[in-house]
Amino acid sequence: MNLVNNKIEQTFQILNESGIDCWIIFVRESTMAPDPSMPLVVGHDVTWQSFFIYTKDKDAIALVGDFDQDNFINSGCFTEVKTYTADATKEIQAILDKIKPNKIAINYSENNVAADGLSHGMYLLLQKYLANSPYADRLVSSDKLISKLRSRKLPIEIEHLTEAAKLANDVWIKVVEDIKSGMTEEQVAAIINYYILQGKNRLSFPTIVNAGAKTTPGHAHPTDAALSGGDLLHVDFGIKHKEYCSDIQRLAYFKRPNEEEAPPELLEAFKMVVDIITKTATMCKPGAKGFEIDGEARLMLEENGYETYQHALGHQLGRDVHDGSALIGAKWERYGNSTSIPLEENNVFTLELEIMLPGIGCVGLEEDIIVTKDGGKFLCPRQTELIVL
Repeated sequence: MNLVNNKIEQTFQILNESGIDCWIIFVRESTMAPDPSMPLVVGHDVTWQSFFIYTKDKDAIALVGDFDQDNFINSGCFTEVKTYTADATKEIQAILDKIKPNKIAINYSENNVAADGLSHGMYLLLQKYLANSPYADRLVSSDKLISKLRSRKLPIEIEHLTEAAKLANDVWIKVVEDIKSGMTEEQVAAIINYYILQGKNRLSFPTIVNAGAKTTPGHAHPTDAALSGGDLLHVDFGIKHKEYCSDIQRLAYFKRPNEEEAPPELLEAFKMVVDIITKTATMCKPGAKGFEIDGEARLMLEENGYETYQHALGHQLGRDVHDGSALIGAKWERYGNSTSIPLEENNVFTLELEIMLPGIGCVGLEEDIIVTKDGGKFLCPRQTELIVL
């Protein structure tokens, strides 16, 4: 069975667990407006308005426009493939009459972008298709269903994520051999990107580079700021390998001409960041909540006289670099309920934080872990020693 088949089987389990009778993905022109769930349980794009219906009774039904059907027949992923020409009203209502669902999950969510694939226009069209039927009043959010589907990684997904993390770390090892004082952020990013693309992979997201304190860490593109003695090079990048993403941060310090080693305050801050990742990784067990783990990281920083970071400690990884719903972060309004969702075995998260040192830069590290009964297991070798160049 391919990955789509496996994720459809997982969907059936989650539908029964969640008390939802069926789930509908409703899309059109999916190359222009894809639903985030399509790569997991659909597997092909469509041109016309199309319905993909998954039921608790283990039916996977595709209702697509003429000329779109062959991909879905040939995939072997669907128990039934139906077509329509001018109007799908009779066909979709007949399918639902056979299923007789009391709860129909559709893709809208206030908190989870991965579960918010149904546009407002498509929602209005769906209401027209379901008019004069009992089903228009039985629609519920697919948020929890999709969260579990994306978060519960199958063995093959874990394998791809592990490979992506190891490949990213391998890239960093090569980059360290190439970087020199005087290089700009743009040049360092170009080296990282070259090695990623040379390996016939893609970037998980645009590579981030900070030349010491000359630029601010975040999501800004690399600049022409050049590295020099006393700068802490900070990089944040990831590899998309077999459609699954890694996300790591790494550090290297450039000595001043009169320095024999990195400044004590940098070594202390680096050790603090490493220790926090080590500690919080042990807490990443099934049932733990993100705000609890994030709170431990902030407490450790505060107790040691450091300011706390202004983001979540960790996000999920999957087919996208920000994947799943549960988050390891503070109870902030911008995170909705995501930091209160219990972690589950085989969730894959990042752990990331930084300490800002004036005149030196961002002491930031990021590691990728899988949640196990014994705590977080790192997917690739960690950086636990500061590289000094």
